[in-house]
Amino acid sequence: MSTTSTDHAVIRLHPNDDVVIATRQLLSGARIASEDLVVSGLIPPGHKIATRAIAAGEPVKRYNQIIGVAREAIARGQHVHTHNLSMADFAREHEFGVDRHPTPFVDAPATFMGIRRDDGRVATRNFVGVLTSVNCSATVARAIADHFRRDVHPEALADYPNVDGVIALTHGLGCGIDMQGEGLGILRRTLAGYAVHPNFHAVLFVGLGCETNQIAGVLESSGLKDGERLRSFTIQDSGGTRKTIEHGIALVKDMLADANRVKREPVPASHLIVGLQCGGSDGYSGISANPALGAAVDKLVAHGGTAILSETPEVYGAEHLLTRRAVSREVGEKLLTRIKWWEEYCARNGAAMDNNPSAGNKVGGLTTILEKSLGAVAKGGTTNLVEVYEYAQRIDAKGFVFMDSPGYDPMSATGQVASGANLICFTTGRGSAYGCAPSPSLKLATNTALWERQEEDMDINCGGVIDGSATIDQLGDQIFQMMLDCASGVASKSELHGYGQNEFVPWQVGVVT
Repeated sequence: MSTTSTDHAVIRLHPNDDVVIATRQLLSGARIASEDLVVSGLIPPGHKIATRAIAAGEPVKRYNQIIGVAREAIARGQHVHTHNLSMADFAREHEFGVDRHPTPFVDAPATFMGIRRDDGRVATRNFVGVLTSVNCSATVARAIADHFRRDVHPEALADYPNVDGVIALTHGLGCGIDMQGEGLGILRRTLAGYAVHPNFHAVLFVGLGCETNQIAGVLESSGLKDGERLRSFTIQDSGGTRKTIEHGIALVKDMLADANRVKREPVPASHLIVGLQCGGSDGYSGISANPALGAAVDKLVAHGGTAILSETPEVYGAEHLLTRRAVSREVGEKLLTRIKWWEEYCARNGAAMDNNPSAGNKVGGLTTILEKSLGAVAKGGTTNLVEVYEYAQRIDAKGFVFMDSPGYDPMSATGQVASGANLICFTTGRGSAYGCAPSPSLKLATNTALWERQEEDMDINCGGVIDGSATIDQLGDQIFQMMLDCASGVASKSELHGYGQNEFVPWQVGVVT
């Protein structure tokens, strides 16, 4: 994507585009000298303005890519949005590896202060976790973790300054599902990924006892077993609610001393695995925060690290840009296989891939899923796509990868963390409240108005790209450094607010009976 700012009122993203983007609210009659254009009607900030006459049924381009077709004739200077632009169904040419290029690795990789685990992986946080096999054990798990809440019981962890906390990650699944079905397999893969996540020093696994999702099945499916750092038990075997809570608290107390012995030490940035998310997107997302995060991703990959792009329905319509970067046809075909799965999944459930953008996205200036996707893939930078994974599948490749997931942010990020992400970077234009324990989450604001309104939730303002006070590369440097700092223990805004436990949302597919 080439970005050419035409003046302070609008941004032109490509010479071939049929629209420019308003940097502020424009009133009817305003003149855009650089486009020799007079605005017709009110244009909200972040929204599109036609720069040529567009006939009904004609495709409309942004990023030099088709974002939809005109519902009706659109005159120069008019607002282009949901009232006159609709989803386009058109064939896209999927080329494989034509944009593949050598990665410019740095000679001296950056470092951060991480925590080395016995299996060689590196943690960015040091928690004790309480996981549940089923919704029925959620209350018990919460009670165990709440006993160690620093804001309620500050004395509980007073002797363990190197422990970031005891957290419970509960969910609403685990029973009433096919014992041989895809849904149970995904849930078990997700829970197993959390059970061995490096940001957990130790984990308690609590069940009810009679559920479909037996803890033994979770452990067996992933080759895990009980030990000093993974303990499992059920309410029914423990003698009920009170005894189970007491048992869990006692086990956590036994784990804390060992968890507190960890020390941070300098480790290469190659140990960073960063999940990329965007939520509450707006018309600026694909101009500022997403490409700025993409620039940081390019730096991360050059330092040997890994970045995970996901949200498959939100790359729909832009997947042809990713296949061009695939290291092989096989990798590119894997991505198309996941796209096809989503098309069939939507069809058999009476849904459509173009049910996105959300209401908030549209208020912010995004009109079709094609437009949203083209901006969303900018988070992935420009390096080669080296591998494609299924949801919550363990990620072992270095570089830029893709993990299949829904577009719903908590569900997508849950899969990324299960896959091994030890940091999340989350761009937002409308303002999103989100965290992702046990991995910290950094929030990137796409525009200065959001930053000023919600600064307590945002970690960095990327609005300088819109007003011309900052460049994509400058922000990329800042975001990369912020990744290293956060991975070293500097708390993100979402961590300071206590986000993370309620945002654990495994992906549910299949029939619930």
